[in-house]
Amino acid sequence: MAPRDWGAGNTALLVLLGWLGGLSVSEHAQLRLVNGSSRCAGRVEVLHNQQWGTVCDEGWDLQDAGVVCRQLGCGTALSAPGLAEFGEGSDPIWLAEVNCTGTEAALSECRASPWGGKNCTHGEDASVDCSGLTISEHTQLRLVNGPSRCAGRVEVLHDQQWGAVCDHSWDINDAKVVCRQLACGAVLSVPEKAWFGEGSHPIWLDEINCTGTEASLTECRARLWGDHNCTHEEDASVVCSEHSQLRLVNSRSRCTGRVEVLHNQQWGTVCDHSWDLHDAGVVCRQLGCGTALSAPGRAQFGQGSDPIWLNDVHCTGTEAAITECRAKPWGVHNCTHREVAGVVCSGLSISEPAQLQLVNGPHHCAGRVEVFLSQQWGTVCDDDWDFLDARVVCRQLGCGTASLAPHDAHFGQGSHPIWLDDVNCTGTEAALSECRARPWGVHDCNHAEDASVVCSGPAMSLGVWLLRSALVLLLLGSAPIITCILEKGAPALPEPLRTGNGSKGKPGEDQAMGEESVIYANVPSLLGTQRPQREMH
Repeated sequence: MAPRDWGAGNTALLVLLGWLGGLSVSEHAQLRLVNGSSRCAGRVEVLHNQQWGTVCDEGWDLQDAGVVCRQLGCGTALSAPGLAEFGEGSDPIWLAEVNCTGTEAALSECRASPWGGKNCTHGEDASVDCSGLTISEHTQLRLVNGPSRCAGRVEVLHDQQWGAVCDHSWDINDAKVVCRQLACGAVLSVPEKAWFGEGSHPIWLDEINCTGTEASLTECRARLWGDHNCTHEEDASVVCSEHSQLRLVNSRSRCTGRVEVLHNQQWGTVCDHSWDLHDAGVVCRQLGCGTALSAPGRAQFGQGSDPIWLNDVHCTGTEAAITECRAKPWGVHNCTHREVAGVVCSGLSISEPAQLQLVNGPHHCAGRVEVFLSQQWGTVCDDDWDFLDARVVCRQLGCGTASLAPHDAHFGQGSHPIWLDDVNCTGTEAALSECRARPWGVHDCNHAEDASVVCSGPAMSLGVWLLRSALVLLLLGSAPIITCILEKGAPALPEPLRTGNGSKGKPGEDQAMGEESVIYANVPSLLGTQRPQREMH
């Protein structure tokens, strides 16, 4: 049947329908949003009799706005402003008293007053503010160019073509949804800048914004399909925890245990013949578990009872997955379960470029510890947090020595992701990047357990201290003599500073003696001044 034309000849019918219970807007009525910041926000206008017109805000609510957003492919309704929020229209006011249940697929299914039967003015024009595109619920996802199906560049299927996702605002919450939708476990990391290579297909999505609780990417906000301002150099990636082809078992840590691989839908072990740190390193890398600390054999983590799938594995150490390493054919071996291989990984090492900051404290050398990952600051859990960890933070920030390592969100609870847990420093590291820790974003704590640090304050070098002191005395017209107290074993002062004699000191010694506690220096000579030198005493 041809669509009904709501023309002038149907005026009587329109009035009658309006009286009997409200008019259904023609199913072919076009919609648009005008005068907004995007095509998904603005004043609502509908096309009738070849002319655009507005909608009155009487009874206008989120249910009505939701239908408009859905019909326009603009996601969900954030608000339903009235009172000409996006300016007053000048065309006819076509609709009033629109009454949607919110489940309609189009405004055509909603009840409303007859066309043009309004009792309002343009000061009451209705508007909507939509979230932007909601990704189609049938959208397929995949991770490509990574070591397994659970790690790689994120791609989505749209219009029968795979395409990339821009990493603008891409964070652990978005990655969580991807890992969940693909049944790939928890997020290990959220690499940026086309970590798994640049795609060559369209860039379908940009500025995806998930809360992290969604069951699928279909529930997340995003720009419209194909609407982006990035290049393939910014393709988003994800590394999830559960790589279906590899696992470590029989240990309290997921990054330590007996190595098992999946073949023919069955898990099996690896023989320890020729098993070494190169092989273990590939396993640790594939699982997102940092570096290999050891490669134990002889069933150190139990013998296992499943098939022995691999033997004589030979990795160079550069492979992305154990399947890339040389080995005997599947199931071919000459060993027993008493010879199965294991690995001990470091846990994910904190990335060297990770920035640190202390926030919410009295100064920049005291506060809640935060680290920077994927363009977002996040906190550190206080599980195992101690003075040794705090010492490394203070050293890395140039804040002197650690005074305290408070627990329990001493400087307030953060609101961003919890990036690190179980940080384990020896205290001698130059940066947190050298400490062992769980993988990024993997934790079992909440923000009530945010770790903090109180440092002694910015460390002042000896040279800076000498110069500051000398300048003050020079301004006072004195040729200063500075007394330095050195600990036993400390590096000796450079020769220009060693112009006096301590009780047992000898010029040219490389270390200060315990009894040699006083060393004199004529500072004007160090500063290059020509002032007459005062006789040393």
